[in-house]
Amino acid sequence: MSSPEKLAASVLVSGFDGTTAPDWLRRKVDDGLGGVILFGRNVVDDEQVAALSAQLRAERPGVLIGIDEEGGDVTRLDVATGSFIPGPLALGAADDVELTASVAAALGERLAACGVTINFAPCADLTLAAEDPSIGVRAFGSDPVKASPHVAAYITGMQKYGVAASAKHFPGHGAATDDSHHALPVLPRTEAELHEIELVPFKAAIAAGVRAVMTGHLVVPAWGDLPATLNPKALTDVLRGELGFTGAVITDALDMGAVAGELGKTEGVGRASVRALIAGADALCLGGVSFEEDELNRIAAVIAAAVESGELPLERLVEASERVAALGTPPVPATISPVDHRLGLEAARKALRIQGTPKLDGPPLVIDIETEPIIAAGPMPWGLGSHLTGLVPGTRAVKVGADGIATAIEAAQGARDLVVVTREAHRHPEVREFLSWLRESGADYIRVETGAPGPATEGPRIDTFSGSYVSLRAAAEYLA
Repeated sequence: MSSPEKLAASVLVSGFDGTTAPDWLRRKVDDGLGGVILFGRNVVDDEQVAALSAQLRAERPGVLIGIDEEGGDVTRLDVATGSFIPGPLALGAADDVELTASVAAALGERLAACGVTINFAPCADLTLAAEDPSIGVRAFGSDPVKASPHVAAYITGMQKYGVAASAKHFPGHGAATDDSHHALPVLPRTEAELHEIELVPFKAAIAAGVRAVMTGHLVVPAWGDLPATLNPKALTDVLRGELGFTGAVITDALDMGAVAGELGKTEGVGRASVRALIAGADALCLGGVSFEEDELNRIAAVIAAAVESGELPLERLVEASERVAALGTPPVPATISPVDHRLGLEAARKALRIQGTPKLDGPPLVIDIETEPIIAAGPMPWGLGSHLTGLVPGTRAVKVGADGIATAIEAAQGARDLVVVTREAHRHPEVREFLSWLRESGADYIRVETGAPGPATEGPRIDTFSGSYVSLRAAAEYLA
């Protein structure tokens, strides 16, 4: 049997810097590191990701290679241009389960060609709170009965090519109003309410054969004071016991503020790792920030010390190691092809919701209002202006931040055929202020909302439910 140190390393799944594997990472993979997570900082294009995956797999064929590729706003492969598929909320709005499965299969085939073994998607969360800062367009909707078939279809499509899906963030983040990247959210549900609402999509995911479930860093008071990631009641009693899940449990990133807290990047993550393993987690995700060899060694040492002290049973660590290893199975061989937007465009067009008659009489002025993206998405340097510029000659495009409303007002003065592009305007006071100015000034404008729609408004409007390349393209085509 492997030593506790080796077993501890085998359950760690780490982020890193660079578009090729640094020497230290190759050594760690060869020595048994469980796996890696790819972010936008690790991606140039599909060919480069495939080469990176091959480089890692040359050190150890069974290494887990994971990615957060939800489509829509949360994309790594298309971080520079916007995703080739719409996000989950748009797929839920299109409400074509077979189309959702086809979109997920197209993504799964692309990930397989890139050498990825697990995609940390789909979100089985629900979009429930208007002020929710972390889910929004990442969920398939707010109704658990309507969202669940899409969760299941996404999993079936994704796993068709051997890429494991991971339903997240158990037990469901959508009704929480804090972002677990910074704070510890509380989910205000009774156990009965959880079974009627949040857990319904997770039950569908398990029934569909999802190979992994990712935990959420949030407290359910009915389960005690610990966040689900560190809570045996959540992971052992409910997820495995009541729901019958037998696959791998993956933690959300343990370097997030909700669990690492004030102890910091290394000590906080080490202690959180031990508690997560005791609770029933298998793969320990060390995600958003980059880690180095010495930090991973110290975290593994904390886990090994917990085994030696008797705090963490060796059998529990062995079980976790075996489940992580099962997620490193290379996907079905697939060939890298040029990115095809046709299927994504079909879904994006079907998702559009039109209010009034948003049509142009001439070349427009497009004001893209760029608001701070959620941390899970990262930078989103996309917009509608570039699409309309190509489709309608004479189009002018302006990008402003939410703090640049004075610039937006100046640009909009006297403009005809004005298009204003927002992302969850209801969550940003400055954007609401600009929209109020437009209404009060009597401006004739069309609003394109690319996030979770929020309250209904007067005037012509297009809701895309996604900031993906194809969703923006679909809106631009409709206007043109």
